[in-house]
Amino acid sequence: MSDTDLPESPLPLPESLLPAARALFGDRLPLARQYADLLATDGVLRGLIGPREAPRIWDRHLLNCAAMTELIQPDALLVDVGSGAGLPGIVLAVARPDLTVALVEPLARRTVFLDEMVDRLGLGAQVSVLRGRAEEFVRGPLSGRLSPADVVTARAVAPIDRLAAWCLPLSAIGGRLLAIKGASAADEVEEHQDAVGRLGGGAPLVRRCGVGLLDQPATVVEIVRERAVGGTGRARAASGRGDPPRGRRGGTARSR
Repeated sequence: MSDTDLPESPLPLPESLLPAARALFGDRLPLARQYADLLATDGVLRGLIGPREAPRIWDRHLLNCAAMTELIQPDALLVDVGSGAGLPGIVLAVARPDLTVALVEPLARRTVFLDEMVDRLGLGAQVSVLRGRAEEFVRGPLSGRLSPADVVTARAVAPIDRLAAWCLPLSAIGGRLLAIKGASAADEVEEHQDAVGRLGGGAPLVRRCGVGLLDQPATVVEIVRERAVGGTGRARAASGRGDPPRGRRGGTARSR
């Protein structure tokens, strides 16, 4: 089914954004449109997306997140921390069917929503949903439920130093944290680069994704995990990827 064959959408894709959407989602654009519609309806009704954000879902959320794909290597194992409504994790899974994606989210109502989105979009073979905080997958009762990731993503979750503390231990040595940030990204990097180094990360880099494609390219902070630090319980990350991540619903581990 092409994007022109879909029934009328509650959230039409603006004509001005169609070239970028086609470039970023390719033949999965109809799936991206389905997800946009779900965010604009169920997502708003259930408090995952603010009502004022609904008209901006395509430019501010979907395309902004999908632009990150230019930084992600083929066939990567990706963990999305604080996934919320699935941003950027579900968007990246739709745009890149080669990725294996784990959505990590501590709030039950959000993990229920994420499970429903994965099922309704037919992404069950590619995406798993895990309930818990990032640090609980490093040490504590959820330790071992996530394999070391090639890429860990986060969007509007916390300052860079806290993100590095939560996310770097989830990646393999040589893996990367990709954090979507706003206009103050460079200032934030300068403020927290010493803390990032103490946490085992390399020098943070500010990347602009979607240049020439989006009117407002996405700003992404990239941090490579260079070494394990004491107390993370993730030294095994140096050995690379293990088993695929397992999902959770209602606090009980499951496989999708």
